[in-house]
Amino acid sequence: MFIVTVRDELSAHVLQTGIVPRGTRAFVFERIFEVFLVLGTLVGVVVIGYMLYNAYKYRVGSGRGSDLDVDRPVLGELPTGGGGGKKLFTSFLLSTVVVVSLVSWTYGTLLFVEEGPQAEDTMEVRVEGYQFGWRFVYPNGYAEDGTLRVPQNQSVRLVVTSDDVFHNFGIPELRVKTDAIPGTETETWFRAEETGNYSAQCYELCGSGHSFMRATVVVMEPEEYEAWYETTGGSNSTSNTTQERVSL
Repeated sequence: MFIVTVRDELSAHVLQTGIVPRGTRAFVFERIFEVFLVLGTLVGVVVIGYMLYNAYKYRVGSGRGSDLDVDRPVLGELPTGGGGGKKLFTSFLLSTVVVVSLVSWTYGTLLFVEEGPQAEDTMEVRVEGYQFGWRFVYPNGYAEDGTLRVPQNQSVRLVVTSDDVFHNFGIPELRVKTDAIPGTETETWFRAEETGNYSAQCYELCGSGHSFMRATVVVMEPEEYEAWYETTGGSNSTSNTTQERVSL
């Protein structure tokens, strides 16, 4: 309980600072990648640059006379002129600051991804996996197999489960992925900024028809989605386009 409380307080504090990127899951993960890429490149340039500098400085046959003989490292002897370990301490201190800052920022960012947006207009869709397909149940009870329709620029919370064996629901382009476990519900979310069709599929080897366990995510204009949603009615009707289950 204490750990959960500390985590929630830390998450709220980091989010309030504005340091954590907000937006779609794709946007957040792109920012994480960019930060790691920039820091990794910077560290690599410093390390390789310092290595090349020393290789040039202490090269054999440099013809620079005996002025470097005093400082030249000798195999088996401790180096001198290091300032009593100040350089070593400084390098460890800088490394610690960079690593701790990076870990803290990444943790705060992933907390935002895990908790998801708290917007009031977030819609919820139930995702049910079975061998070998996906069923999507909307708030009004309407169910459709093989196709998930969502409005553009609206947060969608997915409640995912399974009717039989372990599955894993994922939409690569929207950076969405979560387990579908029988008798258990897992949650994830996404928000699509562009209209179009996206591919969803199972990422857990679930049987001989695993490779056929796919679905289409259709991102529609808000007005178009509302018009379509009104046609579904409020009863537990099932779409005529429901795919026939594969029996293998």
